[in-house]
Amino acid sequence: MKKVGLLCGREFSFPPAFIERVKTLGAKDGVTAEFVKLGGTRMDEPAKYRVIVDRISHEVEYYRGYLKHAVLQGSYVINNPFWWTADDKYFNYSVAAKLGVAIPKTVLLPQKGYPRDVDINSESLHNLEYPIDWDGLLDYVGRPAILKPYSGGGWKHVYKVHTKEELWAAYDQSAPYCMTLQQFIDFTQYVRCFTFGKTDILPVHYDPKERRYIVDHNYLSAELGERVVKDAQTINLALGYEMNTIEFAIQDGIPYAIDFLNPAPDFERDRITAFYFEQVVDKMARLVIDRALSGDVSNSWPRWEEMVGIKADGQESGVVGFTGAPTKLKTQAAAAQSQAGPAQAPEKSSAPKPTRAPAATGPAGAPSTMPPASPGPNKPKTK
Repeated sequence: MKKVGLLCGREFSFPPAFIERVKTLGAKDGVTAEFVKLGGTRMDEPAKYRVIVDRISHEVEYYRGYLKHAVLQGSYVINNPFWWTADDKYFNYSVAAKLGVAIPKTVLLPQKGYPRDVDINSESLHNLEYPIDWDGLLDYVGRPAILKPYSGGGWKHVYKVHTKEELWAAYDQSAPYCMTLQQFIDFTQYVRCFTFGKTDILPVHYDPKERRYIVDHNYLSAELGERVVKDAQTINLALGYEMNTIEFAIQDGIPYAIDFLNPAPDFERDRITAFYFEQVVDKMARLVIDRALSGDVSNSWPRWEEMVGIKADGQESGVVGFTGAPTKLKTQAAAAQSQAGPAQAPEKSSAPKPTRAPAATGPAGAPSTMPPASPGPNKPKTK
């Protein structure tokens, strides 16, 4: 019996429907599903589940630690807990831009302040420029602009600013979060794409002002819909996410990807509509059954290095860094393993081969992150 485990929080409609659908569809292949149950994890504890669907570990550290251990023991986790831990929205933007996806101009900002339990003061920040060129940054992204956390969600701590003074006022409220300043896209259409297994894309008309999904099968033209799907596939292949939502704000016919770090998307029936709920439950059930039967764990890892063309140690092919160690290190690891004993050959990835798509000094009184020895008004909060 191949078990699928669901790790979730305050969800009510999706979990029971998903578990029941996996049991129904997976019965003929010996696949079942249940809630993951944990009560302290031993180092030598074997994998309890062939596949785990993670919808809460970003808020519970113990769960994230357990999932990393589960991967080590052979479980296929959706989404990869190692990459999810490392990822952030600013990096997302940078990768997607290199892959030819339309991205609003974005600036990563130093933090206004720091958590109270972190001992940071002015002497800790000598690597930061002071003062910040706020006019130059606003000139780069344009006015109005959006100030939002570099790794956040749920529309929290998001500000629309029209002037430098409005930016300062919003920035002064942003501690302890690291923020991005981003070009405002004055969209005429807005699409949120449910994604399953990287390449199965379900574009949905979404109203961000009302936070409402709208069933409208003719919302996008064929040409625009094709581009949205292609860009969503490119993003998921690069980042390795198999359960995600990707948001596009469309201005002048161009779909700008503005949010795609949503590895635990909202699946509740009353918010995504009964129509899309049925599709989400069915597609997620079929995805995990496939992974339980034939999932290659390497498929869940990001492929951005390969896709942007980073080479390994001067070689014509191969990757280096997070998704693939440098050639020299691979050789050393192989030599060490051969001395220890025979190793099992890794499975080949089943993921499709991707196709590559074709700052001056501010005035006194501005908020800063490189304070003088005696901080005054609008200076960062320090212990």
